[in-house]
Amino acid sequence: VIITIASSFALGMALEKTGVAKYLAANIVDLSGGTPWLLLILTYITISILTEVITNNAAALLMLPIVLEITEKASLNNEPFVFAIMMAASASFATPLGYQTNMMVYGPGEYRFTDFLRAGIPMNIIAGVVTITVLLIGWPLAR
Repeated sequence: VIITIASSFALGMALEKTGVAKYLAANIVDLSGGTPWLLLILTYITISILTEVITNNAAALLMLPIVLEITEKASLNNEPFVFAIMMAASASFATPLGYQTNMMVYGPGEYRFTDFLRAGIPMNIIAGVVTITVLLIGWPLAR
């Protein structure tokens, strides 16, 4: 588990150094078209996908500076975006790779990768809808 966490930090740094991180940020901004609520949703979705591949720690570490820069340039309140990062990075249910506990039960429980997808994708969707709804109701996006 410790080796997995350590390697996820290296993978996160590799994504940043290769330019993949900036590419993701630019695409998030382009897809949102300057609409703050859509930018929040796309941020959540991006981090949710990343956390399924590179673990929650690396996804949060990778995306936090990018999201802070995006919100600064767009003159948006960064609080709801930071909360979105925390929740999306923590809601890793769809793959055994995204969270250490998933990996720990994967082998001994004799689970298949598809078992995680079948149970995890609906849980990710529910967590995402609840998080985005609470953030849109509870925090102003504009400064």
